[in-house]
Amino acid sequence: MAGKPVKGRYDVLLIFDGGARGNPGHGYGSFTYKGSVVRWQTSITYPGLTTNNQAEYQTMIGGLRAILFDCETLGIPPKTIGVDVRSDSQLLVNQVNGTWKIKHPGLRELHAEATNLLARFRRWELIWHPRAESVRILGH
Repeated sequence: MAGKPVKGRYDVLLIFDGGARGNPGHGYGSFTYKGSVVRWQTSITYPGLTTNNQAEYQTMIGGLRAILFDCETLGIPPKTIGVDVRSDSQLLVNQVNGTWKIKHPGLRELHAEATNLLARFRRWELIWHPRAESVRILGH
């Protein structure tokens, strides 16, 4: 696991949201980020049956991978970037921050991948925000 989050100065703000139509059902998500690297809203769909929680994790992972890709493209070492991540998923935020246990086996692998990606940055912080913020920023 990537250690605990560290508060401090952040260079990139990542906002994401994922869900499923039917639970499980057709999974989808979107993310956007701004700061040292910028990406306008990107939408993603997931094949097969996906739960809301899986879609949340997959969308955060997609956003983190995109930040890493953009850093590489621009020649910015990820270890020089602090990332502030915002989500309306209390489950994801509390699991990644180490407050809640991961009971569902299908989320363990996604959790491991998310924390491994976060560990590639200088520092990170994952904060819950109200659903209304996700809707205002991402439109769903």
